[in-house]
This record gives sequence, structure tokens and C-alpha cells, in this order.
Amino acid sequence: MVSLDTLSPGASARLVTLGGDRAFRCRWMELGLLPGTALRLVRRQDVGGTLELEVRGCRISVRRGEARALLGQSPA
Repeated sequence: MVSLDTLSPGASARLVTLGGDRAFRCRWMELGLLPGTALRLVRRQDVGGTLELEVRGCRISVRRGEARALLGQSPA
């Protein structure tokens, strides 16, 4: 498993687990980030330290620190 902040742009992964406190997990689950969800890293912004993820056809911006708590597995 890898944290999503280590993915390269264009890489895909399947979300395995959400770390962090309960409020953090609930917030991301409400946005559709559930264990088993496929996602793709669209781009990495160095200014501001954000990542743009594509999840279920939508794009979500995630802070790099938050992405460390999201663990995924690359498809085999």
C-alpha cells in the first residue's frame, strides 16, 4: 500500500483505507472516497501543495498532508 501523495501524475490506484480522525474520514466518504474506489492522480500542484484526484468522474483537490492519510493500492 502507498499513500496517495506518493503517486505520479496519471497513475491510478484503488483506495484501501482512510486514516485520520473520524471527522476526516466522514468528510472524504461523503465526497465518494470509500474503500475500494478507483481513483487517478490528475496533477500535482507544487504551489500550495495540492493534488488533483479524479474520483467517479469528478475532480477533487486534496492537500498533500491529507493525501498521506489516504492509502491506496496500484492495480495489478
